[in-house]
Amino acid sequence: MATIGYARVSTTDQDLTAQIEQLQAAGCDRIYQEKVSGVKRDRPELAALLDFIREGDVVAVCKLDRIARSTSHLLEIVETLKNKKVAFKALNINLDSTNATGKLMLTMLAAIGEFEREMMLERQREGIQVAKAEGRYTGRKPTARAKSGEVLRLLSEGVSKAEVARRLDIGVASVYRVIGKAKG
Repeated sequence: MATIGYARVSTTDQDLTAQIEQLQAAGCDRIYQEKVSGVKRDRPELAALLDFIREGDVVAVCKLDRIARSTSHLLEIVETLKNKKVAFKALNINLDSTNATGKLMLTMLAAIGEFEREMMLERQREGIQVAKAEGRYTGRKPTARAKSGEVLRLLSEGVSKAEVARRLDIGVASVYRVIGKAKG
């Protein structure tokens, strides 16, 4: 029986230190960690954790939103743990899925977490609409189009499409789009 931790932050510039320290203090024998959005279901370290765990283990997270950002995904993960006879703990709220109260709380908290995320996204969309109406928001600048002259120049010098993309920090598909526009 082992306690396995999972730490996650959404972006590469965020730090995992506080989560790792909490998980170590909770007695985690191993900690899987990654920097990827919780909305993504395809998270390599989470998949590795789910593959690694064995009957009798405990999976611990600092907060519920570290392991899943939607009720359905959280419940899917918890069901996977249950099928493997693995317990689940959320440290910040002292949640333990091995008892009925913990199971009820888990379902309720997952729904609240999803609600909070939806509210945040709604506020974000409203803010963008207001900023657009006031002319303060124009969206992301078109990277590849702004570099189309450089793309065409490098291609004319015999640089490969992949190398052009690497040098200009754009996607290869963007290089093809620039070529298509130039021909069109």
